[in-house]
Amino acid sequence: MIRISSKIIKILREGGVGVLPTDTLYGLVGSALSPQAVKKIYRLKKRRKDKPFIILIARLADLDLFGAQKDITAQLKKFWPGPVSIILPCPSLNKKMFYLRSLEKTLAFRLPKPYWLRRLLQKTGPLVAPSANWEGEPPSQNILQAKKYFGSKVDFYVNGGRLTGKPSTLIKIENGKIIVLRQGKSFVHKKAPRC
Repeated sequence: MIRISSKIIKILREGGVGVLPTDTLYGLVGSALSPQAVKKIYRLKKRRKDKPFIILIARLADLDLFGAQKDITAQLKKFWPGPVSIILPCPSLNKKMFYLRSLEKTLAFRLPKPYWLRRLLQKTGPLVAPSANWEGEPPSQNILQAKKYFGSKVDFYVNGGRLTGKPSTLIKIENGKIIVLRQGKSFVHKKAPRC
């Protein structure tokens, strides 16, 4: 189990960013509720401004913060907690959240399985957590690689050893059908066909 200090939790709550292991790869993380953190992560990753980040949540109720569609809760429970990121319509997304770059009023969310990570999210609130690398470059498999990308430009690093997994599977649900946009880590869905 990864242990996260109270100092790091405070940094994240106050809009800082850092690198830590997630349920898939090392992530460059910051509060999804902080425009300052999200903008900094865009700069550090050298990411296109029209490409939203996946948001890690601690519980289904966190979706309310983003005005996400709630009428497919039963379907979400088939995938979560787990390494599946799901694009959801956010028709009532607060206009103040323009910094999340949701041009189509959709955002991708993931409720991770590791207990330690969900506990962290309960304390920090939802986190944007793209892989710890520059856009188009290989994901960091260890802290040394992450430091080559970001050096002293982030507020902390949490060492979780070597991570060689895949990113999360990315899906969307349309009219009850599952559309797989990116096949990633251990995607298994027993109750509905893949489209």
